[in-house]
Amino acid sequence: MITRSEDYVEYCREVAKDLRDIGDLALRGKNTSEITRRVNAGIVREVELTPADDLVDIGCGDGTLLRIAQDTGVSNAIGLLATEEEAEIVRRRGLEVRQGLTHRLPVDDACASVVVCNNVLLVVPRERIPESLREIERVAKPGARVYLGEIPFVPGPPPEPEFETVRETLTYLYGKYGIRAALGMLRRMVRWKLTGKPMVIRSGAAVSFYAEPSEFVAMAEEVGLELIRYWPHDHPVGRFNYLFRKSLPVSGREPVPASA
Repeated sequence: MITRSEDYVEYCREVAKDLRDIGDLALRGKNTSEITRRVNAGIVREVELTPADDLVDIGCGDGTLLRIAQDTGVSNAIGLLATEEEAEIVRRRGLEVRQGLTHRLPVDDACASVVVCNNVLLVVPRERIPESLREIERVAKPGARVYLGEIPFVPGPPPEPEFETVRETLTYLYGKYGIRAALGMLRRMVRWKLTGKPMVIRSGAAVSFYAEPSEFVAMAEEVGLELIRYWPHDHPVGRFNYLFRKSLPVSGREPVPASA
């Protein structure tokens, strides 16, 4: 029987094992390297990255932002990925990458003047979002810029239907996505058959978390992140990008002038 799984971590692990193009680690689909480059160049502009910064990129994909940061001359740039399989691939490019999930970041307290988490929180279960935001606040230095990007404010598309037979599955894929998708699935099915592995179709596209800006900003402020601004994401639509700053300790704030 063919089953489907929306387990994001296992999906990432499968992508890494079957990788043909490192750009696919950005999980934006095939042949999307230019989109990845453009998105990360925009992030660099928004956070105003400088050589004096220490960067933590949560969900660093193929390492594009880390490479830009390295070329900028930042003091330190650390990337995090969901699986060790992905991390090992990107480390081979000479970048510092560790395995870690949003609710358990393997980096020190207050180590980053810039924290980026783009196109990641949407796949985190809603119940994990508060602790993920607390972790992001923990690793940020006081006054750090925190970029939380591509947060949907609407639910994602419904899950793909499940079919019990190979014929039904391939017919559906051919009808909806074309011959390449059907042939790609057929190759996977043949491999499953030869290795004796169960037929599990994994997807990383399911949206687990979405929130209106007012709700998301309130969640971030609850952990000590102050909103600078937010704006609509270009593509795909239905998402917002947010730029926050970690609150300064009370002693670091500007004194409030006395009333006349």
